[in-house]
Amino acid sequence: MTDDNSAAKELVETLRDGEQGYASAAEKLRDSDRSEWATKLQGFSEQRAGFRREIVELGHEYAEDVDKSGTAAAALHRGWIALKDALTGDDAGSVLGAVVTGENHAVSEYEKALESDLSDGFREVVTRQHAAVVAARDEVEALQNAD
Repeated sequence: MTDDNSAAKELVETLRDGEQGYASAAEKLRDSDRSEWATKLQGFSEQRAGFRREIVELGHEYAEDVDKSGTAAAALHRGWIALKDALTGDDAGSVLGAVVTGENHAVSEYEKALESDLSDGFREVVTRQHAAVVAARDEVEALQNAD
């Protein structure tokens, strides 16, 4: 038996957090002197939504509902980001720093999933998405360092 269902549920939570986090960050930067970053961050939000839908659809193929909200770790992470967001205000560098923190969490969740016993088809999806999440994190870090 594979760990697909468990990994999928964790990744769906992580992707939901990323989708919302990127959308919030984009909103904060939309009217700033770094409004061009808002477009990039909104694109990453949409990417996370697509990744989440892809994993949910795979779960449906296996007759599993992987789109249930509420793991303790994900709730704790969402709470930490909300606190960080409240403290950082609208400073572009701080907003990007919070995004990088969230992306580091996402990368670690993907790596944890890849260490699990996944079916070949699901492993292929997770591997592809992991590479895109790492690339996004690296791109946000580059924006942060350019600031």
